[in-house]
Amino acid sequence: MAFTLPELPYAPTALEPYISANTFSFHHGKHHAAYVTNLNKLIEGTELADKSLEEIVLASAGDASKAGIFNNAAQVWNHTFYWNCMKPSGGGAPTGALAEKISADFGSFDKFKEEFKNAGVTQFGSGWAWLVLDSGTLKVTKTLNAENPITKGQTPLLTMDVWEHAYYLDYQNRRPDYAQTFIDSLINWDFVAANLAAA
Repeated sequence: MAFTLPELPYAPTALEPYISANTFSFHHGKHHAAYVTNLNKLIEGTELADKSLEEIVLASAGDASKAGIFNNAAQVWNHTFYWNCMKPSGGGAPTGALAEKISADFGSFDKFKEEFKNAGVTQFGSGWAWLVLDSGTLKVTKTLNAENPITKGQTPLLTMDVWEHAYYLDYQNRRPDYAQTFIDSLINWDFVAANLAAA
């Protein structure tokens, strides 16, 4: 089955002034779309053609002969997940079971925010900052390029894209400002809580 570019879960202007419609036109309309197109070409006629996106990511991870497939499949997965990690009027603090789990595993919500921002800011080059569930414990991690925590048996709950195309049109070289804005004003805590509940 061929994959299609998923619609954004909000209007391209919905996250302004934090992320502009101009950024979405490139990030979703060009970058994400290209990963979908490339993936479809790479898996056409192969044993992966009828697999789910997650199955393709797991089947191609660590296989040098399938690096192109992995990079495009994982980037399709990562971006689709990332769009859902944000919402208009997002940010603030989580509530309920998620808030309790964050406090229990990090010591405080402020400590989580500090670790998550630091992961995004210190990721050298392109990549992602993640909040994952790992053997029952919440952890902050970061991955390079297209890497995804599911290949390590972790369950992603939240991600922040720190490839330059995610923020450069709006923030130029100020990745720390983008990371702080993402945490303070964009995180969709309902989506994160649903991911924790489903795990």
